[in-house]
Amino acid sequence: MSEKREFMRHALASLAYRASRALEGAPDEFGAFSGCERTPGQILAHMGDLFEWSLSIAEGQQRWKNSEPLTWAEEKARFFAALTAFDKYLAGTEPVHAELERLFQGPVADAINHVGQLAMMRRLAGYKIPGENYYVADIKAGQTGAEQPAAVRTF
Repeated sequence: MSEKREFMRHALASLAYRASRALEGAPDEFGAFSGCERTPGQILAHMGDLFEWSLSIAEGQQRWKNSEPLTWAEEKARFFAALTAFDKYLAGTEPVHAELERLFQGPVADAINHVGQLAMMRRLAGYKIPGENYYVADIKAGQTGAEQPAAVRTF
C-alpha cells in the first residue's frame, strides 16, 4: 500500500475517533438542536454524504446526493458506515481515481471541520464533552466505526 493511502487511512481513523467523541452520549434530541443555522442532524447527514461522495470519486464514478436527515441514531450509523466503506476501498487494491490530496482537501477536511462544529454545538446545547489529549489516543488505520478505543488522557 502506498504511503499516501496509509496516511489517508490514518486520517480517516483520526476523524472517526474524534467524531465518536463528539457524538457519543449525545441524546436523540441533540440531533434537532437549533442553536445554529443547521441542526446537528443536518450536519451529520452532510458528513455521510461527504463520504459516500468520496467513495464514488475514488471508484471513478463521482456522484453527489444531498440527503434528508434520518433519525439521530440512523445518521450516526450511516456516517460511520460511509466512512468505513471509503476506508475499506482505500485498504484494497483497486485504483483510486483521484488524487488523495484532493480528497483530503475537499471532503475529508470538510468533515473534520464539521466534527468541530458538532463538539461546539454540544457545549451550546448543554451536553459538554470532556477535552482529550488526542496525541496519545489509540488511533489506528482501519478503526473507522462508531466503536472506538477508550480515551487515554482526558482533561
